[in-house]
Amino acid sequence: MSRLRIVHRTGFTYDEPATASYNEARLLPYSGGEQFVLASNLDIRPAAAQHAYLDYWGTRVSTFEVLTPHRELSVTASSLVEVRPVPHEPVDIPWDELRTLSTSTTEFVEQITQTDATRPPAEVVELARSIADRGGSVAETALAVAQAVGEALEYMPGVTGVHSTATEAWEHRKGVCQDIAHVTLGALRSLGIPARYVSGYLHPNHDTPLGVAVTGESHAWVEWYAGDWRGYDPTNLIEIGERHVLVARGRDYHDVAPLRGVYASPGASEMFVTVQITREA
Repeated sequence: MSRLRIVHRTGFTYDEPATASYNEARLLPYSGGEQFVLASNLDIRPAAAQHAYLDYWGTRVSTFEVLTPHRELSVTASSLVEVRPVPHEPVDIPWDELRTLSTSTTEFVEQITQTDATRPPAEVVELARSIADRGGSVAETALAVAQAVGEALEYMPGVTGVHSTATEAWEHRKGVCQDIAHVTLGALRSLGIPARYVSGYLHPNHDTPLGVAVTGESHAWVEWYAGDWRGYDPTNLIEIGERHVLVARGRDYHDVAPLRGVYASPGASEMFVTVQITREA
């Protein structure tokens, strides 16, 4: 078991005062399964009333509006989360049963449908098919596909952008966790395996002493269905464990963006982000 404190500060600065802004934030961790939220809070400056709800995918969303002129909008999410080891029990489903389920249940239909962000190039489809042709089970095939994609793509910031697609990332063979997750989703869905995008955090160094804050960032991984949902981190080629904190799920990044909104101002805006993670137990 680990206990992680996360402080995620993000927002926008404006060249000219914004007279109004309307926003939604997906910054507060999910509570359920092996993850329990001990405390969480969203601090908005300038101060704004919040409305909270769970979206279609079960993610905690806070909506708010600022109607006074401001040159900076700052949103700070502070959370204390307890994460227990995730059991990896041998669960599997026959391929024919999965095909029936994934085409007859709304949840699974949505998670096998490609989006603009996940639609894979032919080479990725061929890679996934070559792994499936080995004759492994759904669970074995899904894990092998995720590992193959993670091994094929080099983690390198600055090559892609927030709106880059799986095809663009594959062409470069480089990208960040968002890109690697999108390519993995595209490969899994091409085989008819329901898969979803997960956003959250990963403590970057398990050896960091207790109480020492380290610089972190938002992270992304995937979950697939093979009789039960199972998560995997293809960027780091590791199982989901005590260093991962889950915030949101969706079809791709655009369902889980941490902060998005519109504003009224004649000038441009610039986004800022800082994340600090502290292991407390």
